[in-house]
Amino acid sequence: MNSVTVIDLQWSGHPRSIASALVRSQQNAALIDPGPASTLDTLRAQLAHHGLNVADLTVIFLTHIHLDHAAATGALIRENPRLQVYVHDRGVPHLIDPSRLLQSAARLYGDDMERLFGRFLPVPAANLHALKGGETLALGSRQLQVLYTPGHASHHVTFFDSTESIAFVGDTAGICVNGHPFILPATPPPDISIELWDASLDAIAALHPKRLFLTHFSFSDHPDAHLAAYRERLHRWRDLSSSLLARNLEDAVAMHQFAREIAAEAAQFLSPDEVSHYLFNAALNLSWWGLARYHRKRAEISAHP
Repeated sequence: MNSVTVIDLQWSGHPRSIASALVRSQQNAALIDPGPASTLDTLRAQLAHHGLNVADLTVIFLTHIHLDHAAATGALIRENPRLQVYVHDRGVPHLIDPSRLLQSAARLYGDDMERLFGRFLPVPAANLHALKGGETLALGSRQLQVLYTPGHASHHVTFFDSTESIAFVGDTAGICVNGHPFILPATPPPDISIELWDASLDAIAALHPKRLFLTHFSFSDHPDAHLAAYRERLHRWRDLSSSLLARNLEDAVAMHQFAREIAAEAAQFLSPDEVSHYLFNAALNLSWWGLARYHRKRAEISAHP
């Protein structure tokens, strides 16, 4: 069997928020981004619906190690010690010992962290395979090309399935539910880089994929238009956040203004229910903090070259 299936993890009771990709080829079954540990029961039920259980999985491919994408990995390996995990080299030490990653996440999510993401268990080093970009990985008869695609995170990769011409882009191409033309960026701290992000979008576009698979959420079937629209909105967010910082507002006031302008723009394209859903997925407070950090780091570098 050869197929790519959307697994809706129903995160926090919200459908169409986090998608894991179930990729099957011959006797192999892989998950691309298994999601947070808080959705493990849903993942197991979805696998069973497709005639599988955790013991049938062979590989986990991680686009990056943020908790909404990767936190279930260690728990899945406890259930199935044969599972092999492919992740960017920068993510490897944080999977082996997630303490620093969890400390950083706790500053963003506070007491809600475990409710949202569950327990992020360590991943044994023996199960991990470090990627740098440029590799080609085999999954049965499928060939997955690995691209290093930083911008959203320094440890982000994209997997390109040449068999069906699908680019599994994680968070590199934003938040877009079932191919809707309205796209929101996700720009959380600590290492947003618009310059690197532009280069990553160029690299994905150069593959000429027929489809994009977004973790938030599912397929986008018009990659050229999607990537162009996403780049435009990402630059708009960069400029909006820069202009707000230039006004020297209190951070809470600037963040509120940023969120209000984003919500107003979303309302031009989406129904009220869809606006609420997109904004739930987007976590605009985190996006503000990430962009503010990006601008402040650039200003510091300019001041002290």
